[in-house]
Amino acid sequence: MTELLVATRNLNKIYELNQILSPKSFELFSLNDLNIDFTVEETGNTFEQNAILKAEQYGKKSQLLTIADDSGLEVELLNGDPGVFSARYGGKKSDKERNDFLIQNLQPFKDHEIFAKFVCVIAIWIPQLFTVKTFKGEIQGMIHLETKGNNGFGYDPLFFIPSKKKTFAEMNSCEKHEVSHRGQAMAKAVEFLYQLKK
Repeated sequence: MTELLVATRNLNKIYELNQILSPKSFELFSLNDLNIDFTVEETGNTFEQNAILKAEQYGKKSQLLTIADDSGLEVELLNGDPGVFSARYGGKKSDKERNDFLIQNLQPFKDHEIFAKFVCVIAIWIPQLFTVKTFKGEIQGMIHLETKGNNGFGYDPLFFIPSKKKTFAEMNSCEKHEVSHRGQAMAKAVEFLYQLKK
């Protein structure tokens, strides 16, 4: 069985990966499971740089195969903001406050179509090779200036997928995972993890 550190304290991410990977093949650990209490500073300018920083630093500390990710929302009319600052956009705020802040910043464009994309990069640290492999997923959509739906988290209630005629927050988790940036990146990463086991 392969031990895998999921470099997060977000239990939802660990649960999600547990649903995808066979428990006969992989034993998953969180940062808390291994008593890793430091936080990696996300100093990168891209999602890829931040994902690599986390996978590499937590991987070297644990000496385990390590998976980490970074993701966020890029709004065309805001020149790609909030981007790598998606989780810290507008300072320390709740999801609702952050959504309100984004809506406020988009008011000058309320009569425009507001195109955006969600991006996710997953990085896997391979201790035997002392290297990192990355996998990217992205999905195009639009921002609606009023929240819709109660599922998901973050900007999900504002992010509308025209082909589905729903926001992420109006989709159930299976529906969202099939099309989401994270789902795409995770599918590639999981395929790689199984190849690595061979």
